[in-house]
Amino acid sequence: MQRWIKLPDGRFIDANRVVFIGKTETYARIDEDGNDLGIGYSVNIGTDFPRESQITITGSKDEVFAVLRGLLGSSSAAASPSQG
Repeated sequence: MQRWIKLPDGRFIDANRVVFIGKTETYARIDEDGNDLGIGYSVNIGTDFPRESQITITGSKDEVFAVLRGLLGSSSAAASPSQG
C-alpha cells in the first residue's frame, strides 16, 4: 500500500519508497533585496542511492519537520521499543 506525503513545494512522495533521510541542516534565508527572512531548514531524502533519486526539501522549520513526522510517524513508533 502506498503512503503519500505532501512536500512543501506541492509535490508528493511515496513514504514507503524512502531509503534514507539525511541530516537536517539550517541556513540563513534572504530575499532578493537582501532582507533577512530568518532561518531556513533543509533535509535530503532519497528513494534510491544514485544522486538522481535524491530530493532536497527546503522550507521553514514547521514545513520540514511536518514532512519528517509524516515519513517517520508510524514506522518509528513501531520500531522503537518502549523504555521503562
